[in-house]
Amino acid sequence: MIRVARAIDQMCLVIGRAATWLALGMVLLGAFNAVARYAGRFVGVELSSNTFIELQWYLFSAVFLLAAASTLARDGHVRVDVFYGRLSPRGKAWVDLLGTLVLMLPFCAFALWVSLPSVSSSWAILEGSPDPGGLPRYPIKTLVPVAFGLLILQGFARALVNYDVLRGARPEAGRS
Repeated sequence: MIRVARAIDQMCLVIGRAATWLALGMVLLGAFNAVARYAGRFVGVELSSNTFIELQWYLFSAVFLLAAASTLARDGHVRVDVFYGRLSPRGKAWVDLLGTLVLMLPFCAFALWVSLPSVSSSWAILEGSPDPGGLPRYPIKTLVPVAFGLLILQGFARALVNYDVLRGARPEAGRS
């Protein structure tokens, strides 16, 4: 089972590394949009466009949606650990396992279930932006269920690792 958890970790980490390149693109495009907006005023020509502005927003969305599972794989999500930090490895494994099974996985499954009809409708009409020169919306909407699907897989991997800790097969949860 740990091999499965490692494979899921690896897949999510690869996707997360790809998302870092999207972040670079987002920053460069944002810088271009800012410069083009001000430079356009001086030359009297619109240098930026709705396409570039929407693409910046799409990249921003993609970074956060695709990096969430990778962050979970690296155990990088923020915790309120007033008590958690004082727990033993077994105690942490219990909290993580119960939190994953009772809170995270049901929430992600609900978000996946709720988002699929919207994404399906968007694909059915090949939804586009209402703004002139805007981008198609269906590809970015597709990333919402993809992101929650990846979080479900990564949550499953974390649950396997924490279960392994609880049965005494490994000293502490962390990464698999």
